[in-house]
Amino acid sequence: MAHFAELNSDNKVIGILKVENAVITDENNQEQESLGITFLQGLFGSDKIYKQTSYNSNFRKNYAGLGDTYDTTRDAFICDQPFASWALNESTCRYEPPIPHPDPEGTEPEYFYDWDEDAYQADNSTGWVKKSTSA
Repeated sequence: MAHFAELNSDNKVIGILKVENAVITDENNQEQESLGITFLQGLFGSDKIYKQTSYNSNFRKNYAGLGDTYDTTRDAFICDQPFASWALNESTCRYEPPIPHPDPEGTEPEYFYDWDEDAYQADNSTGWVKKSTSA
């Protein structure tokens, strides 16, 4: 199954559609994005904009999500910046916090961490707030 993101005129993802692999496979048994786009435009209108997306992030860096933006320069789907202090990693096209997550491996299952932008702005050595999963 192939997945296509429908974009609005601002390159924002407004929908995700599935297309059978047979639809996007050419006579040489190669997948062609253009075949999927033609198929979808035939169903929903030639004025619609589509870009193929990948669950495995095999191309376009990230799987498209509703509200994400397709960046034509980077040929990538990028979510909105979650916090002012977070920076875009150009190689992954994902936003990253200015200080590392305190439990990156998730070894403390009874806790989770939230980002507190105000705390970070007040003291750039803090930002992660530890919370109990039982609360």
